[in-house]
Amino acid sequence: MKTYAVLLRGINVGGKNKVPMADLHKCLEGLGFTDVSTLIASGNAILRSSLRPDEIAGRIEESLPATFSLDEDLIKVRVLSHDQFHAVVDNKPTGFGEHPEIYHSDAIFLIGIDAAQAMSVFNPRDGVDKVWPGDEVIYSQRLSSQRTKSRLSQIAGTPEYRCMTIRSWSTTIKLRALLDGYPPVPPPVSGDRRDRRAT
Repeated sequence: MKTYAVLLRGINVGGKNKVPMADLHKCLEGLGFTDVSTLIASGNAILRSSLRPDEIAGRIEESLPATFSLDEDLIKVRVLSHDQFHAVVDNKPTGFGEHPEIYHSDAIFLIGIDAAQAMSVFNPRDGVDKVWPGDEVIYSQRLSSQRTKSRLSQIAGTPEYRCMTIRSWSTTIKLRALLDGYPPVPPPVSGDRRDRRAT
């Protein structure tokens, strides 16, 4: 049993594919996941499971469209372990996300494509946008006072965009805090240990 962060792509965006978080919580529990928590309506959850990350993602991707009558072409799921999620935060570019009064910063999580392929569709505007590749993530920063001039929205028309799910840096930090707030999973007790305690 391990604890995972789950990022859902394609729900509650632009008034489409609406999924109330309370209903998402029930759905995830119904799929057999335990200790489920959700965070804001952009599709974020923390849960525990003995399944592999790809199995968790597959089960959720199969269930959501049927449960909530969603456009299944938009739905993708990224599942990260505790260590993987921490690495996203710990390995950020120097200073990234530390000046929210100046910059709007996002973590763009990749689903099934690598950073090199993802970076090929970005065309940052000098003086406005900056992007950095990471491990299965792209770090994107825009000058807040010039956000209307940003070219970030241009990626929406590319095939690669369907393999990305974007979280603001503040949401990313909140998810890390929620993940860290989970108590450690107790180790399984072997039959031998139970027997020794009983004697």
